[in-house]
Amino acid sequence: MINLVVLPIIVPLLIGAILLLVRNNLRLQRIGGLLGAGGSVIVSLFLLQKVYIDGIQVVTLGSWAAPFGISLVSDLLSILLVTTSSLLTLIILWYSMHSLGEKRELSFFYPATLFMLTGINGAFTTGDIFNLFVFFEVFLMASYVLIALGGERIQLRESMKYIIVNIVAAALFVITIGYIYSVAGTLNMADLSVKLGEIGSMGVISTIAIMFLVVFGIKAGIFPLHFWLPGAYYAPPLPILALFGALLTKVGIYSITRVYTLIFTTDVAFTHDILMMLSIVTILLGSIGALAYMDVKKIIIYNIVIAVGVILFGVSAFNTFAVTGSVLYLIHDMLIKALLFLMIGVLILITGKTNLREMGGLIRQYPLLGWTYLVAVFALAGIPPLSGFAGKILIIQGGLEGGFVWQSIIVAMSTMVVLLSAIRIFIYAFWGTEKSFDGPPKKTYTNYMAPVMVLFVLTVSYGVFIEFLTPFFIEAGLQLMDPSFYVNAVLGGDR
Repeated sequence: MINLVVLPIIVPLLIGAILLLVRNNLRLQRIGGLLGAGGSVIVSLFLLQKVYIDGIQVVTLGSWAAPFGISLVSDLLSILLVTTSSLLTLIILWYSMHSLGEKRELSFFYPATLFMLTGINGAFTTGDIFNLFVFFEVFLMASYVLIALGGERIQLRESMKYIIVNIVAAALFVITIGYIYSVAGTLNMADLSVKLGEIGSMGVISTIAIMFLVVFGIKAGIFPLHFWLPGAYYAPPLPILALFGALLTKVGIYSITRVYTLIFTTDVAFTHDILMMLSIVTILLGSIGALAYMDVKKIIIYNIVIAVGVILFGVSAFNTFAVTGSVLYLIHDMLIKALLFLMIGVLILITGKTNLREMGGLIRQYPLLGWTYLVAVFALAGIPPLSGFAGKILIIQGGLEGGFVWQSIIVAMSTMVVLLSAIRIFIYAFWGTEKSFDGPPKKTYTNYMAPVMVLFVLTVSYGVFIEFLTPFFIEAGLQLMDPSFYVNAVLGGDR
């Protein structure tokens, strides 16, 4: 029997490979895409229940036991992210069927998306640093196809920048892996936690920790490594932008969280303080970008940068409250960014514009879109009882508990920046003087709005019913703050 841990990786991989053989059959492409993502959702939900009830699940591939075999590990952080990624991919694929256009759909869109999901789920699940690199390359290669899908000039320009940045990051990743292997003699994350803990604080280990922060910081979009993100995310069509905005930076955030709570914990005063400093600057620069632009896509893109800083601030504070809040806020950010980008897609469908100054008065003809967007903005900003509130309040509480007072104040004040930047879209586009637009047919609008409303209900429910989900996040935070849970699950015994 195939272990459940493997299935969220295998299901989209196999169906994506099959879709390559029927690339000219649009109906089969659509059905296969939905089946791949939907199958991943189903097995992820079963695995989530099993991890919560029975504890961390581990499978070691081949005939070698850990740390010599290749381990796949599903703890609560991992499976929460896998489940959310699979669910968002399913909803965005549904949205894409009506918004992307048949030509782009038949240009390997569905297999590339499933391969990207394979790499993302694998990165969240692997228990081995080298295989983290492998899964990074899997989802990056798929993202190279997606970012250039359609071949418009801006896409080709930004895709070249995106590819070059990631090639450099991949080379640095391999070099860093070599360094850590030379020090510890292993690449298994649980074994690294044990061996580096025995070695203790050393300058070379702290240097390797910073090198990993650079590698993963490029993926996450942390300052000063976020320079590629606004242009690269702006270029592709909205469904692909929604995939990138909701999922890709989160793999970088996850990787930083994993290594900075499991492996590099012996020199926290150095490594985590640097992470905190960069997180705060990331929040500030993201805030400037979000307020500076009047382009609807760029406003939300720079809000991605703000969220990266907020989440990693919680990780750098390195206590149970802050880390638990970061996990909760990470899931919230995946949901809300996907929702907002899909809503922006509907807005562009109606107006044909991205500049707020060219919009106005849409609330009269499109009240459902307008009022749901306003609620989504409140959730983005963390207005209670919506989904952003609980995570951010825990992060701030953890920051204050750790003595990071002025840093916590900046995190709290970022709420006002987020609210101000995103609510401008509501004020300019939906309020004010009504302007004339050749709006879409009612059926087209309905087809766009159906997946948006499903995701809207899920996002709002995540905040309103957070009390019922809290045990999952508390347990995830405890597992992150006590590496022995992870180490014992992978290596066995009392370590």
